[in-house]
Amino acid sequence: MIAAPTVALPEGIVILDGGMGQEIIHRGVAHHEGLWSAGALIEAPQVVRTIHEDYIRAGARVIITNTYMTPRPRLEAAGLGGRFAELNRLAGELAQQARDACGEEVLIAGSLPPIAMSYRPDLVPEAEPAKATYREMADTLTPYVDLFVCETMSSAAEARAAASGAAATGKPIWVAWTLADGGAEVLRSGETVGEAAAALDDLPVSAFLVNCCSPESVTAAMPRLVALERGPVGGYANGFVDIPPDVDLGAGLPAARRDLDPEVYLDHARRWVAAGAKLIGGCCEVGPSHIARLAEAFAAYG
Repeated sequence: MIAAPTVALPEGIVILDGGMGQEIIHRGVAHHEGLWSAGALIEAPQVVRTIHEDYIRAGARVIITNTYMTPRPRLEAAGLGGRFAELNRLAGELAQQARDACGEEVLIAGSLPPIAMSYRPDLVPEAEPAKATYREMADTLTPYVDLFVCETMSSAAEARAAASGAAATGKPIWVAWTLADGGAEVLRSGETVGEAAAALDDLPVSAFLVNCCSPESVTAAMPRLVALERGPVGGYANGFVDIPPDVDLGAGLPAARRDLDPEVYLDHARRWVAAGAKLIGGCCEVGPSHIARLAEAFAAYG
């Protein structure tokens, strides 16, 4: 393991923001095939900024850039490869504008997402091309962010490529793995958290999280994250029904659960904190009302 750049965090529990893509859709922005959240950067950038502001006002002290769908290969598939730099810079600027408008001390995390398809370790690109893709994206976002979060990483190899691409920027790097649903303790690749962390031993990763899986799986994995003893840990679950291993997001997004209102989601988050989590937020279908409830409940922690 090597020394990793870190970012100064507030005392106590640090609240992250919630989901962006589903929140954009819930606010009436059309779901563009192949673009998802990136479509709002083109047609409704003010909605993206407003969502960032709503999360900050709800109590989030880390917000994540709307770059989940802006890796170059994703944009090229939609015929927008020539707008790669423009859209990534815009996403960074919108996050900065939201922070400035709210006047709060907020960290901006640059999202480095799956290049091919979420939840599909079998579709992860080869290591060197993937690393180059992440390096280009991280270089473009560097002026706008305080750290990078390699999020929804479905395998050790996917996380390693993303973290390797971001490492040259010198910015702090967080890694967030997505786990199999239903209370599983393993990544969607079948690898354990320990195995996935070991694959990053020579990279400057300063925080480990799990995200975009069921709250039950976050709960199951939290003791494993804490046992790594490699910096702060946390989780931000989604509100989807369980996602099958062969999911095809091109055919449509998973359905939302109906049993995760803000109070129920808080109950899950309390289990994470009890296990040792410091970084708590939400992913798809977890909105500003959920984040506000987390911020209220955990205010006494710091």
